[in-house]
Amino acid sequence: MTTVLIVDDHPLQRFGFRMLLDSNPDTEVLGEASRGTEAVRMASELHPDVILMDVRMPGMDGIEATRRIVDTGGRSRVLILTTFDLDEYAHAALRAGASGFLLKDAHPEELLAGIRAVAAGDAVIAPALTRRLLDTFTQHLEPPTTPPTDDPRLSTLTTREHQILLAIGQGWTNGEIAARLFLSESTVKTHVGRVLAKIGARDRVQAVILTYDLGLTRPNAPE
Repeated sequence: MTTVLIVDDHPLQRFGFRMLLDSNPDTEVLGEASRGTEAVRMASELHPDVILMDVRMPGMDGIEATRRIVDTGGRSRVLILTTFDLDEYAHAALRAGASGFLLKDAHPEELLAGIRAVAAGDAVIAPALTRRLLDTFTQHLEPPTTPPTDDPRLSTLTTREHQILLAIGQGWTNGEIAARLFLSESTVKTHVGRVLAKIGARDRVQAVILTYDLGLTRPNAPE
């Protein structure tokens, strides 16, 4: 059973999410919040597996609420509800520690699949789409001041694990990594898990962000 906290300042939106989750035998709604401050408090009290987080709210927005929730080190994972690349706040939310993002008008099965993925520690969206968003919003980032080779998070990676990290940063799926590096998908999955653990990333989204921060991945030019 996956427990969920719904955070949205629109009552009808919350009602719709609750109706869907209550009708699903694998999810349980622990509560609802309409403000970021409420979300932070309720996350601390209820410890949900997944928090469905709206970005734009009066007062504390979803980005700051996500940052505060993640900084507590709790087990709750945040799934941002957004309008995808039209929402300029999605990138900031991912950098704040969100585990992924999903369209607000996603089909019910997509929302449920996203919740399951986040609860399992995976990225909600395809890695290639993660890169598309990051490419859009990282054009303004300053070049890294520290050479990647000096970062302690990389020092424990084996040569193969370093290759896997670079592939994750390129937005490759496990299947694509397996095909290009001549490995089985099960082996790739094992490597990905070890890489995430060693670099302290909660999921693939955070690993992609790390490759940008260290200059291992360069943003593509906007189309």
